Amino acid sequence: MDGTELSKPKRPRLEYPLGQTVPAIGEMKEVAPGLHWVAMPLHFSLKSINVWLIDDGDGWTIVDTGIPYDETRDAWRSLLTDRISEAKPLKRVIVTHMHPDHVGTAGWLCHKWGAELWMTRLEYTTCRMLVSDTGRSAPKAGLDFYLKAGWNKAQIDQYKERFGGFGRGVMPLPDSFRRLVDGDTFEMAGQVWEVVTGSGHSPEHASLFCPSLNIVISGDQLLPRISSNVSVHPTEPAANPLLDWLESCEKLKARLPEDVLVLPAHNEPFTGAHKRLQHLIDGHHVALDRLLQRLGRGPMKAVDTFTTLFGRSIADDEVSMATGEALAHLNYLIYRGDVSVNRSETGVDLYSLN
Repeated sequence: MDGTELSKPKRPRLEYPLGQTVPAIGEMKEVAPGLHWVAMPLHFSLKSINVWLIDDGDGWTIVDTGIPYDETRDAWRSLLTDRISEAKPLKRVIVTHMHPDHVGTAGWLCHKWGAELWMTRLEYTTCRMLVSDTGRSAPKAGLDFYLKAGWNKAQIDQYKERFGGFGRGVMPLPDSFRRLVDGDTFEMAGQVWEVVTGSGHSPEHASLFCPSLNIVISGDQLLPRISSNVSVHPTEPAANPLLDWLESCEKLKARLPEDVLVLPAHNEPFTGAHKRLQHLIDGHHVALDRLLQRLGRGPMKAVDTFTTLFGRSIADDEVSMATGEALAHLNYLIYRGDVSVNRSETGVDLYSLN
């Protein structure tokens, strides 16, 4: 590294053919024949998640579900009560991945209306595993993981307090599901859809691509204005999710047309998929180069890389995700052979250039 300041890649110009206004909570906006865009509430920096209600002729399909707040379930009742019938049931609930804003209300919908749950295997089993942590004390492996990253006592105490919170955002899932597999095809809204899996943000994320409509329901795998979190977690501290994420972005570039209409989980439907995917790839490589440049000035703890990676200080409620993302970049550089990690006398990991 030559010490030159590295700037973020220029954000590409995307087109928003449906406008840049998200529907009001619980309202439907038709995107294609039988395919409806619905927003459900979120109580954090992102104010809503996009979910999709699909008229299959002989029944209904839902893709992603929202967090099970009271207002989310009220919105689903309002949408479904007059539409669901014995002659036209809710057939299936498809979940792109296991994060609570996507899967949280799925179990309630399946149980209430007798629908089948469709997910990839790793998303289903990982979700069930994380829900099982509810009510447990924070494990030693988790405490050690964050101590090695450089967390202070207040941050460790907050982790202990919040541990198991995942399960409080997920209604009990059905005890069986239909597995989605990369390359699978099925019919929805009278058209054939193909499953395209990716990983890095989650274990086996499923996007749904319809060639005849030139539409992809992308979940969190491809968003127009925000970058999906790519993190290392205490359950697999040596993981390399950033490599998985970068390979998944390349995979989507190969599997999707450039002019595909992307229906993302957050923000508005857009076109320009290849430009956006390349921008995400380039952004991570710039972050990696900036991190190498900073490590050239001496060893660092994971928590000391935040300003280098994110260009700002990190608030207390962001430190967990920021730590996971920092470790994802550090582990990537370790796997690439550029960086080594050594334990300090205080038990904190220090990262340095090879």
